[in-house]
Amino acid sequence: MGLTFWRVWSGLPADEAGILGSVDNSSWRQGLEKALSEVWLPRAGVTDGDLTVVSSPGGRAQGGAGEAGPPGLLGSLRSLEGGAARLRAAGGGGPGQFGCRMNRGKEGGSFLTDPWSGSSRQVCMTNCPTLIVMVGLPARGKTYISKKLTRYLNWIGVPTREFNVGQYRRDMVKTYKSFEFFLPDNEEGLKIRKQCALAALRDVRRFLSEEGGHVAVFDATNTTRERRATIFNFGEQNGYKTFFVESICVDPEVIAANIVQVKLGSPDYVNHDSDEATEDFMRRIECYENSYESLDEDLDRDLSYIKIMDVGQSYIVNRVADHIQSRIVYYLMNIHVTPRSIYLCRHGESELNLKGRIGGDPGLSARGREFARSLAQFIRDQNIKDLKVWTSQMKRTIQTAEALGVPYEQWKVLNEIDAGVCEEMTYEEIQDHYPLEFALRDQDKYRYRYPKGESYEDLVQRLEPVIMELERQENVLVICHQAVMRCLLAYFLDKAAEQLPYLKCPLHTVLKLTPVAYGCKVESIFLNVAAVNTHRDRPQNVDISRPPEEALVTVPAHQ
Repeated sequence: MGLTFWRVWSGLPADEAGILGSVDNSSWRQGLEKALSEVWLPRAGVTDGDLTVVSSPGGRAQGGAGEAGPPGLLGSLRSLEGGAARLRAAGGGGPGQFGCRMNRGKEGGSFLTDPWSGSSRQVCMTNCPTLIVMVGLPARGKTYISKKLTRYLNWIGVPTREFNVGQYRRDMVKTYKSFEFFLPDNEEGLKIRKQCALAALRDVRRFLSEEGGHVAVFDATNTTRERRATIFNFGEQNGYKTFFVESICVDPEVIAANIVQVKLGSPDYVNHDSDEATEDFMRRIECYENSYESLDEDLDRDLSYIKIMDVGQSYIVNRVADHIQSRIVYYLMNIHVTPRSIYLCRHGESELNLKGRIGGDPGLSARGREFARSLAQFIRDQNIKDLKVWTSQMKRTIQTAEALGVPYEQWKVLNEIDAGVCEEMTYEEIQDHYPLEFALRDQDKYRYRYPKGESYEDLVQRLEPVIMELERQENVLVICHQAVMRCLLAYFLDKAAEQLPYLKCPLHTVLKLTPVAYGCKVESIFLNVAAVNTHRDRPQNVDISRPPEEALVTVPAHQ
């Protein structure tokens, strides 16, 4: 007799159930039954009779407590008085359909379903909220750093928001007149700027203490030790860890480039000509210079901080307090502002693409080989200096790169998402064999993990070293796969987790990404080689009881 134990959560909807695991050994069965009744169920608030345990020869689930459930429905939860839950299991289970997976709580937070615990917990990479405080004169790249850091932390799953005090000032003072607003003896200007800073800090507190945020980036000059002490005390009072990021630029060329690329595009100078805007902004910088107090190795030795000199020429790091600060430091030490382009494309069309099968390690189709030749010509025509080429370790990306006739690096972390038991299956076959899995993936494609495989969330974590290396490099061509390309594209375009799995990355198309001041410019270049469509949109009906035709309505055509 094979025994399947189902996980129960109090108050969660039916589709949030997951299977704890399957065991065949009788002693394990007795031990798990005891653990269920004495530990897990009481901890979850589940009373006697609220759980149906299912057993059958070969591990196939049957209706528990003498009650057979409807075919195809693997599990359902019903709310009972007191917030307990009843799990009723029915037929249709397969040996691969077990394990833990990510779920969304009722308030939208992420919860990790721990197979050895009776409770759900919010996933948090920080033991308390973190307040990142930018420091530096205007035109030193603070906002550039703030936006990149915010984008990176959100991409790896740390809820982060940027609070730009300059934007608060623009919202309060609709029309900017001149640098005189920033003069140290301008009492009205000082009052307004203080009000803006306090308003931003109130929003920081709301985000970190009430809305479930983990990291807030406070983007302002914060050039005096007194101002930084005020912000540090604010963090202490609210239970936040404070980490300072100071950007120092002494290279005139770097400062001039910052002024031209960023400040002249600022809303403050919409109706000013270039020379007038430059003059005014230089005078604005002078307003801060006399009172500027840099972070000091002796006076500020008890603070946690990183000082970045001339956009990454050198660094000083002090008292890194925890894991998230370590990741922030590592990231900031890898970014640079050297002009470059990143080229992303998928492998050429594969034999399994033609058949509508996912995963596997097939070779290229005839059209895929034609694309490889076209890609080689395209790269030659671009005349890219010192181009590096990266591929996965899968046959189809390697065959695509071989046509380039240049050295390339194989990265295992660039391999396609692991579809587990669904590898080399068509969507129709997945719906036929694993209808519940197919529906659960449609409900939350980012967090859903294939049985014995990966989720998009797993893939993002796997690809973090690639992002770090892309930030360090200059010109790179990455030949990868659909899910991998979506994850990389989501980072550069600052797309939310819910959008990521549905980004369109067609075959035989090159995306050229060029980092600009506060984002990334994207050019899409189709190389005029026909290919099948592999993009499947989210269907309207994602219920686990949907009919097959509604589950398959968005499946692209194939052989």
